[in-house]
Amino acid sequence: MTRKNTWAGLAVAVLLSLPLAACKDTKTLEENEQLKAQVAELQKENGQLGNDLETVTAARDTLAKENETLKAEVKARKTKRSGTKATSRKRRRN
Repeated sequence: MTRKNTWAGLAVAVLLSLPLAACKDTKTLEENEQLKAQVAELQKENGQLGNDLETVTAARDTLAKENETLKAEVKARKTKRSGTKATSRKRRRN
């Protein structure tokens, strides 16, 4: 009789664990799908950020070239002015 009770208890335990295992697998599958969706979204954002980085880098390079051009113009103007002397003003006493 003890053997029958042991087998019956084991059978009941197995039967009760199957739905729990199936439920756990369902939850795992749902979490897996959510994570896949999040990974896909992050990859999309990463691609967009890469494009934005390229755009900003190109704009920075353009501004750096423009800045160098303007510095050269300012330097050229300063050298032209330094050749002529400004008239000095003296204060006169009365």
